[in-house]
Amino acid sequence: CALAQTLEVIGERWTLMILRDAFFGVKRFGQFQKSLGISKNILTTRLNQLVDEGIMVKQPSADGAHQDYLLTERGYDLQPVLLSLMQWGDKHKPNAAGDRLVFVERGTGQPIRRMSAISQDGRALTASEIRATAGPGLDEAARAQLARRDSR
Repeated sequence: CALAQTLEVIGERWTLMILRDAFFGVKRFGQFQKSLGISKNILTTRLNQLVDEGIMVKQPSADGAHQDYLLTERGYDLQPVLLSLMQWGDKHKPNAAGDRLVFVERGTGQPIRRMSAISQDGRALTASEIRATAGPGLDEAARAQLARRDSR
């Protein structure tokens, strides 16, 4: 299952917090540790996993004194996931004072739309308007299980 495989990589709290900080521009081990208050051994493990999975790369900093952890294309592809989780939190675990962060388009300064599933013609879809169908990579057992669900 693609969801289970994804959760094996990013489904742990500290990993998501590291990714959040990386999107906010944190690059160095010490910066992550200070921002998150995470122990060195846990941070090392999580950063190594992100590098091993190709979500981040480790390279010498511009001054050569440190190593920087930078998001790769795989890492940047996680941005909608993180935005969705933050928006869910603001909706369902709100702060009494309002949204904690407002994400805006850099060029215009306008707030971005809330994350949602979008139809081919650009409409936001509700959960009841979406169903799963078998793709070419689905194994026979899962294909049969999906067919049984669809027949109900």
